[in-house]
Amino acid sequence: MATATETRTRPEVGELRFMLYNVGWEGYQALLKIVGDHGPRITYSRGSVELMSPLLPHEGFSKRLGRIVEAIGEELEIPIRPSRSLTWNREDLDRGLEPDESFFIASVGRIGSRMKLDLEVDPPPDLAIEVEITNSILDKLEIYARLGVPELWRFDGESLTVLLLGADGPYAPSTRSAAFPFLPMDEVARFLIDPDLSDESRWGRTFRRWVRDVLLPIYRNPA
Repeated sequence: MATATETRTRPEVGELRFMLYNVGWEGYQALLKIVGDHGPRITYSRGSVELMSPLLPHEGFSKRLGRIVEAIGEELEIPIRPSRSLTWNREDLDRGLEPDESFFIASVGRIGSRMKLDLEVDPPPDLAIEVEITNSILDKLEIYARLGVPELWRFDGESLTVLLLGADGPYAPSTRSAAFPFLPMDEVARFLIDPDLSDESRWGRTFRRWVRDVLLPIYRNPA
């Protein structure tokens, strides 16, 4: 059963989505150059392109999830290399996407400090984060699976779900993170949906205290 925590404050709209068809790989690459780093997020699969423009609820939740992962790495001294919403694509698979957040954790030693990666020879991120308050039009799980991303955290405005990539391909829900097996995901969900959005600095300090006071002893002394 997946880890999930419910809230009644789910936004009605978290993203705006648009579709383009019959684009092709070369058109996709051209679109990436035109849009650049500050345009809508681009998901591509076999000629079809989905453009997603994130709204404030989407960005707030994705930022919190990214801060959660980074705080755990910093406080527990776990090597982590964020790759944020870097474009991950492979021409041989005719697919590509841009996660909300992504991280190298177990494979951080394999990529070192290199500034250019190639998914045909380098490992994909160990963990990707997707906030989808409105449903993606393209099948992003299938794209992530084809790219070989081992773990995905998905948040729909109500529920946080951990998905692990199986040996036979599809993702399956899990109660436990593979990247952080000691992490109680129900507590992560509780912090994520904290309804007070007025002071994210306060929220960050509160989460870090919890990591130091509660999570660090669990990490150091596993049952």
